[in-house]
Amino acid sequence: MKGILGLLRQQARGNKAAQEHSDSVFFSTAFADQGVGAAMLVPWEARAVEVGAKRLAPSRGGKLLQALWAKDKYMAHLDTDAVKRMERFFEFAQIAANRDVIRQDEYGNFMVVLLSGTIAVDRVQPWGEQLRLAETRPGDILGEMSLLDSGIRFSACTTLTECDIAVLSADAMDDMMARDPQLAASLVALLARKLSLRLRAVSARLNEHQK
Repeated sequence: MKGILGLLRQQARGNKAAQEHSDSVFFSTAFADQGVGAAMLVPWEARAVEVGAKRLAPSRGGKLLQALWAKDKYMAHLDTDAVKRMERFFEFAQIAANRDVIRQDEYGNFMVVLLSGTIAVDRVQPWGEQLRLAETRPGDILGEMSLLDSGIRFSACTTLTECDIAVLSADAMDDMMARDPQLAASLVALLARKLSLRLRAVSARLNEHQK
């Protein structure tokens, strides 16, 4: 009897571990679940090499991120301690002007927070016209939609000046969920809210342009 109970407990622990492992790769496996192969996916590591990104000291990047999010209406809901805990999951980099950080219609598993400089957000319309959707300012977040829904990139994001950025990848997001689930949940909720507002603004912009 004891042997059976022991096997049942061992099986339960194994099921729990399997579930925790499954939960911990929610973001990094989402693209595969949608049939996006490795060859189709553009991770930050590949884009960083392509654009010649230079490593930015985490101490500098972290301070910029804290200062910018403290002024943001929504991200300010993350207190200083929360942002400091989040810093270890980000990569910080500096990119020269005229570099494509994100390209339209590609699959990418990272989002970007602009820390300094200016990035243009452009979309090529189905009939070939290129439309400037925005010129972002420090504190703006780019590419979070693909990180959250594993969909194709809606627009291209190109540096207009030298820029400092913070990058959060799908793997890092999974790591945050495993190590600090409350922090990850708070970040996802805030990203979803900001994304909803931006999509409404973009929709209005596109409708206005088509009139």
